[in-house]
Amino acid sequence: MAIPSSKSTFKSYCLRALGFGVIDINVSDDQADDRIDEALQYFSHYHYDGIEKMYLKYQVTADDIARAKTNDTTSATDTSDSSITASFSEGKGFIPMPSSIISVLNIFPFDNTATNNMFDIRYQLRLNDLYDFSSTSVVHYEMTMQHLDFLSHILVGEKPLRFQEHQNRLYIDMDWDNDITEGEYLIIECYRKLDPNTYTDMYDDIYLKRYATALIKRQWGANLSKFNGVQMLGGVEMNGAEIFSQATEEIRDLEEKMLLQEPPIDMFKG
Repeated sequence: MAIPSSKSTFKSYCLRALGFGVIDINVSDDQADDRIDEALQYFSHYHYDGIEKMYLKYQVTADDIARAKTNDTTSATDTSDSSITASFSEGKGFIPMPSSIISVLNIFPFDNTATNNMFDIRYQLRLNDLYDFSSTSVVHYEMTMQHLDFLSHILVGEKPLRFQEHQNRLYIDMDWDNDITEGEYLIIECYRKLDPNTYTDMYDDIYLKRYATALIKRQWGANLSKFNGVQMLGGVEMNGAEIFSQATEEIRDLEEKMLLQEPPIDMFKG
């Protein structure tokens, strides 16, 4: 069996699974490509093997800070009273995100956690209490660090984040004048879609192959259903409705299985 390693070989695999080479598959190349793209999109959103957990590094620029200081103000009139006009201000504090990012989990750090400052409490703890790990218990250090983290959470707090996949923007609701400076790096914890052109083994995933094949089969049935009742030479009658119905059932079953999929026990999956 030829293992698909590109979009073209993947398409050939799906068409062969439907009988291409023995019978004609009444689907255009563009239609097959569209169904494969649709399968990849669904796979990356609903299957754990279609995404990866990432930590992206972003350096804040002067343009980011300047943009955050500029707000677009628009006016809206309440339909219940035309004399009342409300003004809304849309925050501009965002950083651009790659189109492959589908969700953002966290962003850090925002408080001063540097330990090379001799006046920092973490520096003092390591200097005075943890000079020798072999003779010093780390229980007290761990409890103190948890307490400091709790104090930071209470006093500094978490910066609200807003991310929408199709905007490709990560909005950070903070004071861009004081909370961050030009040149500072942000570490963004997020989930990213796998690129099948880079990770070609993705084309050999059993669920993706079956799902793309079922989508192409449904397209085939939809095309043939336009000729229901038309007899070809030799009295052969096309039955596109049956092919469409079978494919629809296969797609529903595969989507249910994909949504119920979980990483194997004791296996780490990002």
